[in-house]
Amino acid sequence: MMPTKEEMFQALAVRHGEEIQKKFEKASVVVCGLGGLGSNVAIHLARAGVGNIHLIDFDRVDISNLNRQQYFPDQLGQPKASALLETIQRIAPYCNVTSQNVRLTEENIPELLSPFDIICECFDKADQKAMLANCVLETMPEKYYVSASGMAGIGSANTIQTRKVTKRFYLCGDGTSDVEKGAGLFSARVAVCAGHEAHMVLRIIAGELDA
Repeated sequence: MMPTKEEMFQALAVRHGEEIQKKFEKASVVVCGLGGLGSNVAIHLARAGVGNIHLIDFDRVDISNLNRQQYFPDQLGQPKASALLETIQRIAPYCNVTSQNVRLTEENIPELLSPFDIICECFDKADQKAMLANCVLETMPEKYYVSASGMAGIGSANTIQTRKVTKRFYLCGDGTSDVEKGAGLFSARVAVCAGHEAHMVLRIIAGELDA
C-alpha cells in the first residue's frame, strides 16, 4: 500500500531530523545533465526528500549509458528527462519533480535556471561545463552552484573530494581524470562523485556551507 505524504516525511525526519527535513522539503534544485552524474544526483536528492527537483537534458537513453546511468533497458530511446522523471516519481511520489528535454545555451540559461535555489552541473563535456559555469557565475551570482570535474578511470575513489571554490561555488571530483584522454567511466567511481555533488547540495540546504 502506498504510504501517505506525512508517513514518508516522518520516516525521513526520523533519519535526518525534522528541522533539516523541513528545509529539504522546501528546497528547489535543478540538475543540468542527466548522465552518470546527473541521474545519480537526482535520485539521491529525491531519496533525501528534496521537495522540488527539475531535470534538464536533451539526450536520449542509449545502450552505452546502462553501465553507469540510472536507466533501464526498456527505456532505451526515451528522452532522459522523461525517463528519469518517471523513475523518481516511483521513488519519491510526493516530490514535485519536473523535466525539460532541452539543450542549455548561453541564451536560455538565465530564463530556465533562475527559478531554482541551487544549480547542479552534471555535464560530460568540458566545453558545456565551462559554458554553464561562466553563464551562471556572471548572470546569477546569488545562486549556489555545485559542479564536478574528474571522475574517470579505475583509480582510487579516495581522490574524489569536494572543494569550495568561491562563496557559492563548489567543485567535486579528482580534478584531473578525463574520459577524453582514454580513461573509461566506471559506475562506482562516477557514483562516488555524484554522491559528493548530491551531499554538498544537501549540506547547502541544511545551512552547512563548508565543503
